[in-house]
Amino acid sequence: MTLRWEGRLHPEWPAAVRRGLAVHAIDLPGEAPVEEALAALHAALAPDFLILPAARPQNREGGFRLLGQLETLLEATSGRGVKLALRIEGGAEAEVVELLRQARAEAVGYCWHPGTADAEALADRLWCGVCEPGSDLQALQKLGYRWDMALPATEPDLFRAQAAALEAAHPAVLFPAEMPATALGRPVVPDDSVVFGRHLEREGGHA
Repeated sequence: MTLRWEGRLHPEWPAAVRRGLAVHAIDLPGEAPVEEALAALHAALAPDFLILPAARPQNREGGFRLLGQLETLLEATSGRGVKLALRIEGGAEAEVVELLRQARAEAVGYCWHPGTADAEALADRLWCGVCEPGSDLQALQKLGYRWDMALPATEPDLFRAQAAALEAAHPAVLFPAEMPATALGRPVVPDDSVVFGRHLEREGGHA
C-alpha cells in the first residue's frame, strides 16, 4: 500500500497498520516538505519510504534549500527504518542527481513517475515508483526494475481492472534488457553468453 498524504489521516489507517497492513510508501505533496514528512512519521504508519517531490533547483540557493531539507529529514528518520525517495521533476534528473552526488547524499534514493525523462540516471537508487493507468513502463523494464509500482485507486473493482491491464501490458522482469555500463560506481564487464530482460513467448501467454 502506498498512501498519498493530504494532511489529514482517517483514524482507521494506524489501526489497520497495527493489524498487519503494510504501508510501502507515503507520497507527500511537497508544499512544506519537512512539516509534511514529520507529520507522516508521527502518524504511526511505519512506511518503508517517504516520497518527496523535487523540482529543478533554479539557483544555488534552491539547491542548498533542498539539501537542507533532506539533511533535516535524514536526521528525523534515522533509526526508524524509513528511507527518502525523491520524485524528481521530469528533465531535472541529471541536475538533481549531480547535486546529491556532490553533497554525498547516498542515503537518498529516487521514485519513478510517468513524467520521468531519464530513468537511467536514477537506476542506482531507484527504490519505488508511482504510475497511472496506461503508463508506459518499458523504460523501467529495460533497467530491470522489479519493485512495487503504486497505482492511484478510489474504487476497488476499478483498481483491480486497471492493475491487471498494467500487469498484462508489462510482465515482470528478472533482469535488465541491457546490462548497465556501471554498477555501484564500477564498470560492468559484459558477458556475451547471457541475454537479459527478454520474455519467452509460448502459446497461451508469457513463459
